[in-house]
This record gives sequence, C-alpha cells and structure tokens, in this order.
Amino acid sequence: MEMASRVEIDEDNDNKGSMWDLERKLDQPMDEEAGRLRNMYKEKKSSALLLLRLAFQSLGVVYGDLGTSPLYVFYNTFPGKIEDPEDVIGALSLIIYSLTLIPLLKYVFVVCKANDNGQGGTFALYSLLCRHANIKTIPNQHRTDEELTTYSRSTFHEQSFAAKTKRWLERHVFRKNALLILVLVGTCMVIGDGILTPAISVLSAAGGIKVNHPQMSNGVVVVVAVVILVGLFSMQHYGTDKVSWLFAPIVLIWFLVIGGIGIFNIWKYDSSVLKAFSPIYIYRYFKRGGKDRWTSLGGIMLSITGTEALFADLSHFPVSAVQLAFTAVVFPCLLLAYSGQAAYLMSNRDHVVDAFYRSIPDSIYWPVFVIATAAAIVASQATITATFSIIKQSLALGCFPRVKVVHTSKKFLGQIYVPDINWILMILCIAVTAGFKNQSQIGNAYGTAVVIVMLVTTLLMTLIMILVWRCHWILVLLFTGLSLVVECIYFSAVLFKVDQGGWVPLVIAAAFLLIMYVWHYGTLKRYEFEMHSKVSMAWILGLGPSLGLVRVPGIGLVYTELASGVPHIFSHFITNLPAIHSAVVFVCVKYLPVYTVPEEERFLVKRIGPKNFHMFRCVARYGYKDLHKKDDDFEKKLFDSLFLFVRLESMMEGFSDSDEYSLYGQQTERSRDGLLNNNGNTTCSYVDTTISSVDSIVPVRSPMHTSATVRSSGQVSSQTETDELEFLNSCRDAGVVHIMGNTVVRARRDSRFYNKIAIDYIYAFLRKICRAHSVIFNVPHESLLNVGQVFYV
Repeated sequence: MEMASRVEIDEDNDNKGSMWDLERKLDQPMDEEAGRLRNMYKEKKSSALLLLRLAFQSLGVVYGDLGTSPLYVFYNTFPGKIEDPEDVIGALSLIIYSLTLIPLLKYVFVVCKANDNGQGGTFALYSLLCRHANIKTIPNQHRTDEELTTYSRSTFHEQSFAAKTKRWLERHVFRKNALLILVLVGTCMVIGDGILTPAISVLSAAGGIKVNHPQMSNGVVVVVAVVILVGLFSMQHYGTDKVSWLFAPIVLIWFLVIGGIGIFNIWKYDSSVLKAFSPIYIYRYFKRGGKDRWTSLGGIMLSITGTEALFADLSHFPVSAVQLAFTAVVFPCLLLAYSGQAAYLMSNRDHVVDAFYRSIPDSIYWPVFVIATAAAIVASQATITATFSIIKQSLALGCFPRVKVVHTSKKFLGQIYVPDINWILMILCIAVTAGFKNQSQIGNAYGTAVVIVMLVTTLLMTLIMILVWRCHWILVLLFTGLSLVVECIYFSAVLFKVDQGGWVPLVIAAAFLLIMYVWHYGTLKRYEFEMHSKVSMAWILGLGPSLGLVRVPGIGLVYTELASGVPHIFSHFITNLPAIHSAVVFVCVKYLPVYTVPEEERFLVKRIGPKNFHMFRCVARYGYKDLHKKDDDFEKKLFDSLFLFVRLESMMEGFSDSDEYSLYGQQTERSRDGLLNNNGNTTCSYVDTTISSVDSIVPVRSPMHTSATVRSSGQVSSQTETDELEFLNSCRDAGVVHIMGNTVVRARRDSRFYNKIAIDYIYAFLRKICRAHSVIFNVPHESLLNVGQVFYV
C-alpha cells in the first residue's frame, strides 16, 4: 500500500533513477525515426519557384497593415500646416531610417528567426523561454513532455552565461511573475492594435470620398467607415479561407500602385527629396525645432505600424519567403510611396491633411480609392486574425477566461474565429471611430500601442538571444541597446500625446490586463489547492478493490487539472455518494509550451493501483495552437489509448532485467506490490504503463528457468489481457459518465482587500460568464455529473 502511494507521487521525486533507466532499456529510442519525425516540424527548404509563390502569398497576410501606413503618416506627423519645406525632407529621412532599422533589420532579419516552429507573436517567444527555463507559473509539466517531437530545446554548460541567466530567472517567483506580466502587457497591446488598426485604416481610406467632394461633412465619412467596419466584423464567422486567395493580389497591386505613384510624383514635383537618404537631415530637422519636432515622432512612428502584426502573422510562411517579400516588394515600394508624397508636399504644403489622395493623378483617382479601401480591409483582417490567434494562445496558457473558439478552415490550423472577442472588438472599434472622428487622435492612440509592443518584444528577444540562441553577450548588448534607444525615443514622443488620444490603448490594455492576470491568479490558486489537497494512494488502497463502495457498471471519467495524484474531488465524491463506476479514468487535459502536439503523441496512459482496482490516468496534451475535437472523437481516442495500454502492459509482463528489478525491489521492499514501469511507444499514443501485480516481478536465476517463467507468464498475461479488455468494453457499453468539479473560489476572511476584490468579485464574475468545461469538451448533459466544492485562498 505504501509502495503504490510512493509510485503514484514519484512523478515529482527522485525515484526516476532506476525506473526511467529501466524504461529506456525496455524500449530503446529509435533515433533515426525520431530524427525523421522531428524534421517534419522544421522549416522545409523550398525550391526557388515555391519560395516565390509563398513570398507572393505572404503579402496578403503579413504586410497588409504595414502597407496601408502611407494613408495617414504625413497627416499625423504635421497635423497643422508645414512651415518649412526642409521639414518634409527631415520627416522623410526619419521615415526611411525607421523603416530600415525596425521592420527591415530588427524584425525581418532577427526577430522573425525567433519563431516557435513557424509561430510568431509574444506568446510564441514566451513558450520558447518556458522550454529553456523553468519559468512557467503553473508547474504542471512532466519530464515525459520534453520527449515530444515538437518540444525542441537546447542545452548549455552549467557555467555559461545562459545557465547563469536561467538560474537567475528561476530563483524567485517574483521574476517569473514579472516576465508573465511583461508578456501579458504585450498581448494586451496587440489586442489594442486589433481595435485601432481597422479604425484608422478604414477611416483613412474612406476619407478619400471627401477629397473630391470638399462640401461633404466629416460625419458622412465616419458613417461610411462604420458601415464598412460592421460589414468586416460581421463576415468574420465565415473565416478568411474562402477569400484569402484575393488578399495577396490586392496587396501586391496596392504596393505596385503606391510605388508607381511615388515615382510619378518624384519626377513631376521635386526629385530633390531623394537627398533625405542622407541622415544629416534628421539632425537638421531636430535642430530647427523644439518640442514640436520631438512630438512629431509620434506620427512618423506610424510608418512602422504593422511590424508587430508581421511577426504575429508569421504562422503559415517560411521566414525566407517573408524576407524575400519585404526586401523585393514591400520595402522599395514604401520608400517610393513616402518619397513621392514628400515630393508632392514640397510644392503643396497646404495639402498635408489629405496628402495621399491629393498626390494621386486625377485619371486614376477612383480606381486607387477602391484599391486603397480593399487594402485597408485586408490590413484590418490580418490584425483581427492575429488578435484571435493571440487570444487562443492566452487561453491555452491559462491567462484568459474560457471563450468559444471556432475553427474556420480545414486546411489551416491557425485560422480561427472567436465570436465573443469579435463583437467586443467591433463595438470598441466603432466607438473609437465615431468618438474621435479624425485620424490624428486615433493615430496617437495607435502609436502608443505599437511602441509598447515593440519594447516588450525587444526585452523578450534579449532573453531569447541568451537562453535559446546563446549569443555572445556583446551581440546581445548591441541588439538590445540599439533597439531600446530607437524605441525609447519613440516612446518618449508618444507620451506627450497621451492626453490627445494616446490614453485609449492604455485604458483598453489595462482592462484586458486586469482580466487576464486575475484569471491567471485564480487558475494558479485552484491548481495549488488541487496539488496540496490530493488524496494519498495509501488511503485509496486501504479501501480495497471496491473502494469501500458499490461499484456500478460503467466508466467514470473524472476530469482534473492534476497530471499526478488522485484529486480531492474524487474523495469528496465517494465520501458523499457511496457508489462509483466499475472503471475510473482520471482525465487531465493540459497545455504545453509548444505550438502543437502531434496526434500520435497526444495521450499518456497509466494505471493507478493494482489491476483489480480498475483505475487509470489519462493525460491529454495540447499545444497552444491545437483545438479540442468533438467529444466523440476525443472519447474514442482516449479509449483507444486505454485499450492499447492494456495490451502493451500485458505484453511486457514477464520481461525483465534482473539487476534493475533487484535494485528497484530494494527501494520498495516494504511494499506489498512490485511495480514495473515501462514506455510503449506506438503510432497511436505514448503509454506509461505501471503494472501492479506480484506476478510481474520474475527473478532471473538461469536461462532455462527464465524461458519457462516467460512462457507461463505469457499465457497468464494473454488471458488477463483478454479478460480486462472484455471487462472495459462491457463497462463502456454500460455507459460513460463525465465527472467534473464545480469549484467555487473564495478569499479568506483575513485576506487583504485587493485579494478579496480580485477573487470574490472579478474572478467570480469571470467564472460566471465564461464557458463551462462541459461545453468546451462537448459533454452531453445526460452524461454529466458536477461535483461542487469550495476552497479559500
């Protein structure tokens, strides 16, 4: 009894020596096959033709937001009249070098390489860090998780700078929490981008109507923009799969058009603007003015908006395709577009408000207006999709309330739709558009959100370079120093505009940050409660095979957040209801810091206690991009893994290594049962088998005795396997009941007031409005059994 208790809890103890070595001897790793599987998830080298096609497709998904910036940059840089033509040259020079330093050098050639198996964004960087250091705040990982095909990580020398940084991060809980808050701040600002990008892009595009009709009121433009936004958000549930083939051609035509118009304007108005490629004009720009020049940086920074969406939308394209598209099409076309507008403004300083539309030749005005509107919609779509994706990642890591996630494409895993978030984004986006009514204030808000995301990315990239890439400290210092200097300059500029619209993303981010952190705090406390109050296996075994209860026909699936130990909910259940199902399976669904867990590696199965207890554990592992399948599919795969476990367990009986068994027997000689732990690695599941039977340990005395024992054990095993499979099938036919805990969290009376507000009001409210576990797992009501319990934190 004591033995079984020890083995169950030993997932966290030092017993791994003999048991885990034994697993490796019984099931030798297939290095060649493992290498082949791992390479499936690495970026494939593409042919030149395929690379061109992928680069073309990436234009529509990755660069829409960055490409629509010329619609509003000069207006937000010079909200009033341009006093000196040289100011235009200085502003253009700043735009050129901002585009070169941030999108080109930092993001396209450095940050994009820090993707998590092709996944980009703040949480992808955090997942990479979680795999290389023990910084995850919910400690539900197990060493078997590190054997996943997609769980790639590097090791480093104990005395290296990376190892010291790792230990420094892991030493205090405060540092782990600080890193999590940093990630959540970046995430909240990306959500803010999802609100502000459609607002400024669509409003700027719709503003083209007014250029040819000066008598038209601004209210009409706002109404047109709101109608477009309502249509855009209303179409989200169809997904982008059906129309995504249009995105790339639209954005390519857009880039070629603005590049062509730029060349025309440079030739027609003033080719001297090309001297802005000399950085000396940046110095002269700041020398001529004071605070106004500094605050104008908030407008210039809008030229690099969309850069953070570039990284977040990286999912479906190799980095080389993204780099090719930017260097061959996006970067030169943007430089030409801004240079053309600057050339036009040199001769028409009064037209800065509508600089983009006024610089278009009259003969092609309306076609360009249509293309601009289409490009603005594509840019908005890319940002909305990125917001859905990052909400899904937050949800998977326990940092967002449970919301409905709909998979809109059978081809692409990353194309999802989150209805609740969609309508919240639409309401906030319309409120921003109708509330501000002009691009300037929305631009100030947009700039604040973007620069904060960039600062967060820089700080995370510093850790990535140290822990993952193991770069020399000089390179780390160079990258971090240069990035922080540029971004802090922009940040100081947008701070001057907080009262002119810059407060909007701060308020939105603060609201989402409060929701996400409180939810994460509540989730963490629930997990800690489960860990500290889990039931002793000695107590379970002391009840005997019937658990001191009536064992009724059927299988009970007890859902728990624990990957080890028997949850408190089980003891609570059997204490209050003196009956339990003939077979019990403790199901733990957990998310790992990987983008996906392959289907064949999803389930881990293990036996709890002796065979006649008929108790099992199944751990279902998901990555942050994975979606739960329908209940029937999930249940079928769970039982397939369970039956496979029984077969493999029976096959492995009688095969032993005498040294390992004797060693393990010495460690557990006080126990009444011997246990054999082994790994059965198959195409269907990973199976962690624990055989609790006296017959499973067979001393090896001589070859003849061994063969006789194996034959005898094999016959018994075969019969036992058949009997147990028949028993489990009959239980399954009798009915499957899903037992879930309905845990109520309350703050203790002696808790501080902010803890009471967080737990008793905010977390309780979020729990009330979020989706129940039974809905997420698609559990039918007639098969659901909720067990209530209250605990205090």
